[in-house]
Amino acid sequence: MPSQKTSFYPSNSSFVNSLYFCILTAKNFRYLFLNLSLKIRTMLKNSVFILFLLICTYSFSQSGGFTINGKVSGVPDGAEVKLLEGEKEVGKTKIYKGLFIVKGEVNEPVLVKLNMGAIKIVDIYLENKVIAVSGNAAAGGAIKISGSASHRDFEEFKSIFDPRVEKMSNTATKINSMWPGPERDSMMNIYNGVLADIQSQIDKFIKNKSKSYVSAFMLYVTTQLYDDPMLLEKRFNALDKTVQASFIGKALQDFITTSKVGAVGTLAPEFSQPDTLGNPVTLSSFRGKYVLVDFWASWCGPCRNENPNVVASYQKFSAKNFTVLGVSLDRPGQKEKWLEAIHTDRLNWTHVSDLQFWNNAVAQLYKVSSIPQNFLIDPNGKIVAKNLRGPLLDSKLCELLGCN
Repeated sequence: MPSQKTSFYPSNSSFVNSLYFCILTAKNFRYLFLNLSLKIRTMLKNSVFILFLLICTYSFSQSGGFTINGKVSGVPDGAEVKLLEGEKEVGKTKIYKGLFIVKGEVNEPVLVKLNMGAIKIVDIYLENKVIAVSGNAAAGGAIKISGSASHRDFEEFKSIFDPRVEKMSNTATKINSMWPGPERDSMMNIYNGVLADIQSQIDKFIKNKSKSYVSAFMLYVTTQLYDDPMLLEKRFNALDKTVQASFIGKALQDFITTSKVGAVGTLAPEFSQPDTLGNPVTLSSFRGKYVLVDFWASWCGPCRNENPNVVASYQKFSAKNFTVLGVSLDRPGQKEKWLEAIHTDRLNWTHVSDLQFWNNAVAQLYKVSSIPQNFLIDPNGKIVAKNLRGPLLDSKLCELLGCN
C-alpha cells in the first residue's frame, strides 16, 4: 500500500452507501486489491453527503415553488414531517389522518430527504412541481412518489446502477478472500466486466437524458469509479448547457479542471526545484526526452522497495532517450537522509527537493497525496502514463521505445 496522507469526513449518506462501498472497492483494486479500509470507505461514502451540504446554501429561491401532497398510512397523528437537504431543514409540517402538505421553492431540481416522524425516510429528487407521496410508511411498506420528472430519472438511475453495484461489491468481496490463481483471475474477469458494463451504462444514461439534472448528479457520484478526467470532461460536454450551468454542473466543471492537472493526455505543469547541490532544475530542461518524474522519499518504505525496479528500467532504457527526475518529499532538516538514500539505492539520475515533506511545492502542484507516485512525460512535455510500478514501467517503455 502506498504511503499516504488522508482526510476523513463524518458519514451520513443514504441510498448511495452500497454504491460507495463498491466505488471504494474499485479504487482498492487499482492498488493491488488490498483489503478495504473502513475509514477510507467512510470518506468515499460521503461524496453525496458533501454535495448535499454544498447545495444547501444555493437551491431554495426559484419562484413557482413545489407542493408535496402526502397520503401515507403507518404514521401516527401529530408526527412531524420534515424535508431535509443535507442537514438543513427546508420544510416542516405535521401529519393528521395520514395527510400532510409541504410547500417551498427550489432553484433547480435537487435531491432531498422526506422524514416522516421516526417511521420512514425517503429520497425525493425535488423540483418545483406538485408532487404526490403515497403508500405505507410502516416497516416493509412501500412509498410511491409521482409528479417529478427528475425523480423518475432518479429512480431509473437507481434501477440501473444498484444491481450492478451490488454485483460488483459481491464479486470484490470474493476476490479479496481468494489466493492468486486461475479461480481469482476468472473472478477478476467478471469484476472487470461489471465495471465495463457500468461505464457503458453511464454513457447510455447521458445520451438518453442529456437534459436531466440527474445526469449531472450521476456523473458526480460515479467519479470515483474511474480515474480519467478527460473521459469525464467528454461526458460532461455531452450534457445540455442548462445542466452544465447548474450547481452540480459547476461543481463538476471545477472538479474536472482540478483533476486534469497531472492527467494522462495533458501537458505536464512546469516547475523548478533545487537539486542536491542547490542548483535550480526545471522540468522543461528535459524536453526532447522521455522523463519519469518520480515522487518518493527516504522515509517511504514502499518507495525504497520500488526503487530497484526504477533503477532496472533506467539502466535498460537510458540509452534510448529516457531518464528519471526524482522529486523527494523528505522532511525539513533531513537532507543527509535524502542524499544517503540516493547513494544507497544507486539512484544515478537528477534529484530535486525543497525538503518540505508533504508541502513539497511540486507534489502540491501535481496533487500528489501518496507515494510512490510517478508521471511519464514524453519529449513534447505531455503526460503519457502515470503510476507505473513494477513491470508496468518496463512494459510502457518497451511500447514507446522498443525493447531491442
